[in-house]
Amino acid sequence: MGLWLAASACTSTTSSKAEAGEAVVRRFFQALPSGDCAVLGPLLVKAPGLPSCEDTVKDLREHDLHLVDIVEAKVDGRDPDAVLVRARVSQGGKERPEPYFFRVERQADGWRLRL
Repeated sequence: MGLWLAASACTSTTSSKAEAGEAVVRRFFQALPSGDCAVLGPLLVKAPGLPSCEDTVKDLREHDLHLVDIVEAKVDGRDPDAVLVRARVSQGGKERPEPYFFRVERQADGWRLRL
């Protein structure tokens, strides 16, 4: 019985991480049309060398990238604090044939999207 509990705890933790990763991607793309970095900024990974929220938003809007649907979200096997989210996206009003992969990372203040 103990093994079952350990396995189910691991599964629920894994699924809650995957759900958190998926939620960040959805929230980001829902807010993207506004271009409001007060909303979008906290959803993005901040690290040296990464573009600013304003530059990221400008680039995504220039490429007219939109989320169509999430295909799959799973914890990265190499990093338990990262979730790989596979999603269908459209660009210029046309759905891309291949899904995009987005990486969502857990940081001290929550889950954030790395673009």
